Amino acid sequence: MDLLYALAAPEGQGGGGIAAFLPFVLIMAVIYFLMIRPQSKRQKEKRQMLENIKKGDRVITIGGIHGSVAGIKNNGKVVVLKVDKNMNITVNKTAIAGLAGSVTEEDTQVEAQA
Repeated sequence: MDLLYALAAPEGQGGGGIAAFLPFVLIMAVIYFLMIRPQSKRQKEKRQMLENIKKGDRVITIGGIHGSVAGIKNNGKVVVLKVDKNMNITVNKTAIAGLAGSVTEEDTQVEAQA
């Protein structure tokens, strides 16, 4: 039985202190720089694009509808899109994926709101 105790807790090796947490800190730093920071940067760019949208801009909605901005209503929360010569639709500003030239497949996917 004394042999088991000797193998389980060898003398001179006490817990490791800060060195034990170093791998976790490194993993969190990698997650931040590879996942969290780029996502927040994309959200900031999209927010700026939505704030700077103006009449005449060609946009694509999250649903894939192409149109040009015919007007903005309700203090900038609702956008009127001209889809065809005699057809206008009203969409929420948050439903706009981006400007027509810069929308990727990833932009048209519905994002979970945090």
